[in-house]
Amino acid sequence: MSVQQPPWFVPKKETEEPTEFVPRNGRHVKWYNCGPTVYDASHMGHARNYVTQDILRRIMTDYFGYDVHFVMNVTDIDDKIIERARQNHLLETFISQTDALTPALLAKIRDSWKSYVRTRVSKGVPEAQKAAEGNEDVAWSNISQNYQTAEWKQECLKRDEKFDMHYSSARRSLEAITTAQSLLDLGNTGPEAAHKLIEASRDILILSLDAEYKSTVTDPAISRKLAAYWEETFFRDMARLRVRDPDTVTRVTEYVPEIVSFVQGIIANGYAYESEGSVYFSTLAFDQADGHDYAKLEPWSKGNLELLEDGEGSLASKTGRRSPSDFALWKASKPGEPSWPSPWGPGRPGWHIECSVMASAIFGDNMDIHSGGIDLAFPHHDNEIAQSEAYHNCNSWVNYFIHTGHLHIEGLKMSKSLKNFITIDEVLQKFTPRQLRLAFLTQLWNAKVDFSESLMTGEVRNLETTINNFFTTVKALINQASASAMVSDGYHHFEQPERELLTGLYRSQSAFREALCDSFNTPAALDVLRDLVSRTNIYINSRGKAINVKAVENIARWVGSQLRMFGLGEGEKSELGWGQMDEDGGSVNREEVLMPYLRTLSSFRDNVRQLAMTKGENALKDILFLCDKLRDNDLVPLGVALDDQEDGKALVKLVPPAELVKARDEKRALQEAKAAKKAASVEAERQKRLQKIEKGRVSPRDMFKPPHVPEGTYSSWSEDGLPLTDGEGKGLSKNRNKAVQKEFTNQQKLHEEFLAWEKSNS
Repeated sequence: MSVQQPPWFVPKKETEEPTEFVPRNGRHVKWYNCGPTVYDASHMGHARNYVTQDILRRIMTDYFGYDVHFVMNVTDIDDKIIERARQNHLLETFISQTDALTPALLAKIRDSWKSYVRTRVSKGVPEAQKAAEGNEDVAWSNISQNYQTAEWKQECLKRDEKFDMHYSSARRSLEAITTAQSLLDLGNTGPEAAHKLIEASRDILILSLDAEYKSTVTDPAISRKLAAYWEETFFRDMARLRVRDPDTVTRVTEYVPEIVSFVQGIIANGYAYESEGSVYFSTLAFDQADGHDYAKLEPWSKGNLELLEDGEGSLASKTGRRSPSDFALWKASKPGEPSWPSPWGPGRPGWHIECSVMASAIFGDNMDIHSGGIDLAFPHHDNEIAQSEAYHNCNSWVNYFIHTGHLHIEGLKMSKSLKNFITIDEVLQKFTPRQLRLAFLTQLWNAKVDFSESLMTGEVRNLETTINNFFTTVKALINQASASAMVSDGYHHFEQPERELLTGLYRSQSAFREALCDSFNTPAALDVLRDLVSRTNIYINSRGKAINVKAVENIARWVGSQLRMFGLGEGEKSELGWGQMDEDGGSVNREEVLMPYLRTLSSFRDNVRQLAMTKGENALKDILFLCDKLRDNDLVPLGVALDDQEDGKALVKLVPPAELVKARDEKRALQEAKAAKKAASVEAERQKRLQKIEKGRVSPRDMFKPPHVPEGTYSSWSEDGLPLTDGEGKGLSKNRNKAVQKEFTNQQKLHEEFLAWEKSNS
């Protein structure tokens, strides 16, 4: 019988695995991400969504090793874009045609203000207090008075969340109208006064201009120009946030023929109908069909008329739909809107159809991942699913959805429509891209994020500082060890503390993977890195000369590689730390460039200090002074810190120059404060001594005689100057004699000290 190996058993997993992610085609992942509607500046909501998507994408590609094809669309034609572009165009035209403050201009803006109070401001106020035509001024007076009451204002916000914004716009315009009327009465009618009035009333004026002239705006280039400008700005902001470019970018205007064909296919399959030049998707027909379900993601929302109306856009037709839940696949264009030819007449794509068509054009009838903000789940993504499955005759168009959580600013939901958003440009003036990314990493990708000053200056900054200090220390240890090359000190440096350290590394690596496998749990993954850094710092501080630098280096390199995987740093993969970027965008390894020079400089300082201490500090005081000057003055602006050690050799650290300068200046300020306090104390003692000496200037023979005592205090004295009788010629009492004698003796001592001081200073 042949020799065989003993039986082998598959090891059992000690922990349960989360639900497995299964791509349809091996390790190739099809991923479609809903991109921006480009009509305004990118804001923190965009940062939350796209930085988070970038983190998840990096985990999939750089950590798990999937081959991801990442597609993102740009919505460059939409109700918001059309309205914003048209209104901007009409306002710019109006400003260019206005060269004076006139009664006619004032009347026009006044009429616009009245209309705004009736139609916008009144939406939030109680029915009995709404403004009607002719009583706008009275209604506004009552609204302004009630606005000061917090409870009343809160009730208005419940009726209309934009009430505060509308009220502010109306108040600002009315103040400008009042000012303009005064200027007009004074004869100040120049273009500057007119343009100030228009600018203060722009939110109000654009609505009346749009209502009056929108049909005259027919050039589609106006919308394209606005979209192109904000698209460029968006991608520039994403680059500043270190968000990787999509593998493929799709734009709605580039896919209009494909959209028309797609809509025709849905009609042919019986799930859409034409009405008044528009085409609508029949949610009822789809929901009743075998193998189909409408609103898979949020079935509880399919009767929510408010969400459904928001999904159709502000320019949607109010007629033509058979059911309130039906949505537009193709919209007949109205005057003032761009259009493309179609079998149903001139029109443009509905909002939801664009993603279905572009994703299908790239990926076919199925994709692995579809992502976007949680606010897109219904109706946008649910409508995408329905129309795509209706076209492809399938029951699973998307295998996995990823919806990122809302962003709140200091507890309040951010909204561009409410004008309470912070632009990416504004936030990057206060915080770095790394700090923003760290903030999002500390939160679950699908949870609500409350972005606050305390989060950024507390947890985020502390974590960044901890890791910075760790890398600085490890680099210094490596550079110090490199100076002795491969010379052995006779010890293997691998004892129980080292075994425990590396066991901790292996456990951390496993825990890190488990965290990311658990639905991209980045907060838990960061905790793993933070704990590993903490344990390694404890090891470094406890081992002294017995430290195993290579083990510490391996840990630091692994930590750095995971941070770069998250997109927290740039630079060469072999570099230890976050990685760095120079101003030109190229990777620079500062240690590699600077260390040979710094090591020579440090060695020179070590030798000079040793020489000075050997021959006596007093003899070579100037040399030691130069050494300290090198450390405290010359190297600080270069970002080099020298930490003196017990063995006389300095530990060289590379630290951002600003940090070193700040630390040095703070130390100097503290020393100067101590010195000033000491000097003040010495001066006080000197003044006290001078006062005492000055008191001894008077001879004890004269101290009881005028002018040193009031005239008539005493009437006779001894030869030594001691008083014998008081002013009335009576002898002094026994007690008074004792007191006088004591004062005389004290003054003798003081006078002797004075004479000695005077002699020494003569």
